[in-house]
Order: sequence, then structure tokens, then C-alpha cells
Amino acid sequence: MNIPFWKMHGASNDFILVDDRARTFPAGDRNWIASLGQRRTGVGAEGLILIQPSEHANFRMRFFNPDGSEVEMCGNGARCVARLAHELGAAPQRMSIDTVAGRLEAEVSGDRVRLHMTTPADWRLGRTLVVDGQRLNYSFVNSGVPHAVIEVPELAAVDVVRLGRAIRHHPDFAPAGTNANFIAVTGPRALSIRTYERGVEDETLACGTGIVAAALIAGRNGRVESPVAVRAASGDVLTVEFQLTDDGAHHVILEGPAMHVFQGELQYSGQAKNV
Repeated sequence: MNIPFWKMHGASNDFILVDDRARTFPAGDRNWIASLGQRRTGVGAEGLILIQPSEHANFRMRFFNPDGSEVEMCGNGARCVARLAHELGAAPQRMSIDTVAGRLEAEVSGDRVRLHMTTPADWRLGRTLVVDGQRLNYSFVNSGVPHAVIEVPELAAVDVVRLGRAIRHHPDFAPAGTNANFIAVTGPRALSIRTYERGVEDETLACGTGIVAAALIAGRNGRVESPVAVRAASGDVLTVEFQLTDDGAHHVILEGPAMHVFQGELQYSGQAKNV
């Protein structure tokens, strides 16, 4: 079976996207999905995204990590899939997207997409944990997926992979684990970020939900005000808007690029069930 796909990226966070409105993609073959994400032997990506039918929105977005696991959503991926769905005629310029994390709203304008996020939840501010004998201060929020946020004095000095992996698997976040974000506040409405992503199991050049979590946490801690310009490791700057409330935040918007890279065909010869 030949399966057309698009390769896209949002702030250098790259994805394989498939139009699966006919529900023929072998989503049950997680080993094959994982093989597609390999840089040397597959297409190479930090996630695979399916466009599927939805009874509650313009379409359903399903997101698979490079290890084949399925997670709730992805901010950069959602911007990319919004642009592609609009170009394919699967959604209007202003659209609704069904995800495991909840319903998203998006507005496409050329290669820029404004993504209205789900309401952030599970706030944990001013917490501490011990990693390799080092005491770390962190805050936590689920901005669609779980994120721990640690403010540091110098981003370049952080061993993101070592610390991020330890935080990702720390008992405080069991059993699902967490993404780990390290941030430096660079202005009253600006910060820089580096992220260790769960499922990718490495530092990535950008993470949309991590960027949102970082801006929200910094906002709740009185370190920045909305809108916040967040510089990712890729060098791209994304904008996060939000309104703080007594117990959290709402009206959260992530704006940034959604860029095409190339198109191709995947070849599948297995017999996995569609799920």
C-alpha cells in the first residue's frame, strides 16, 4: 500500500502528516510508525500526524511520537496540520480540531497559524525535586500534555539531555512522565527555552506545548506579561497570549510558523489493523 504524506515543520519541530480521512492508515502498527521517524533509515520526524474524520470538529488530529506512542496533542504539530487541512479542503481558514486533549481552534493565514489552546490544567507552582543530588525548583502545568518548567540563570550551561531525562522519569511525574523545559527570562515579555521531549527522548529544537507552558508558568510566577515572545532553540520566536485568572489562565493562544518541506509516498506491506 502506498500512502501519500507531507513533511512539515513548525519552528524546526518536524512532522510527517497523512490525510487519513478514509481511515486506511495502519495506525495499529506502532513499530512501523516508529521506524518512519528514524533519521537514518526512515523519513525522519519528531512526530506523525493523521487527519481523520470527526463528528465534533472539522477534523480529528491524532499524534504519534517517534517511539510509536500516541499522545494527547502537539502545539507545533497542530499548527502544521491546521495549515495542511485547510489547503486540502478538509477545513476552512478558521477551524476546529478534535484532539485527545480537547477541542482546539485555529486560524490559518499563509504560513502563520494562530492556535487557540485547551484550558491549562494541573497547576503545581513553587515545587522542588532532587535530581542526582541536586535540588531543583520547578513549576508544572498540563498545556495539552504535561510540562515541568525550570528557570535557570544561563540556558547554554544546562545539560538538557541529562537533567531532562532524569526529570522526565522522576517519581513525582509517574506513571506518565513529563516533558522538561528550561527557561531564561530575557525581558518583561520575552524568554528563551530549551526542551527535553517525552517520546522523542531527547532535546528538540522547539516544542509548542512546552513554549506555552513556559510562558504560562512565567506569567503565573510574575516573571513576564502577555503577550510573551518565546525564543526556541531553533532560533524561531513564537508568541503566546493568555489571560491569567485566580487559579490558572484561559484564552491561551500560540502563534507561529507552519512550513512545508516536501511530499512523498510511504510504502506499507504489513497487515496491521486500522485503529
